[in-house]
Amino acid sequence: SRSRSLCSPQGFLYAAPVREQGNIYKPNNKMMADELSEKAVHDVHTKEIDLVNRDPKHLNDDVVKIDFEDVIAEPEGTHSFDGIWKASFTTFTVTKYWFYRLLSAIFGIPMALIWGIYFAILSFLHIWAVVPCIRSYLIEIQCISRVYSICIHTFCDPLFEAIGKVFSSIRATVRKEI
Repeated sequence: SRSRSLCSPQGFLYAAPVREQGNIYKPNNKMMADELSEKAVHDVHTKEIDLVNRDPKHLNDDVVKIDFEDVIAEPEGTHSFDGIWKASFTTFTVTKYWFYRLLSAIFGIPMALIWGIYFAILSFLHIWAVVPCIRSYLIEIQCISRVYSICIHTFCDPLFEAIGKVFSSIRATVRKEI
């Protein structure tokens, strides 16, 4: 990697060294510049929210997607009056729709706050505690496994080879007597 002079053309006292693919602040190739601009577009905090498709990953397709027909059904031969059936359908649908809107208006923001805090704590613990503990454990267990392997090869391998040689001279024959 090569570095620029002490004073860069932009007037900074020190410019970051330029690597072949560029540095993260000023990429010198088109592919890296495109990747950085693409990352900026997909930033979690600045992305556009879709007001039409509010379940793009289909999390609730099987759970809460309940229509009138999924809850109330009249079998053949047992039908109420058509007007009652239509009124029941409208009452169910409108009640479910507006009561959900009322509950989400009252509890939506507090629940979003609670879930945001919960997932922030979960992410923090995963990043700063769980993964480092697992990595530390893997490093330590690798060292222990090497010592264990050396002990096995030093003590057990000769013992088992000797026992194998002792039993290798035993010959067994099977005869079938009638």
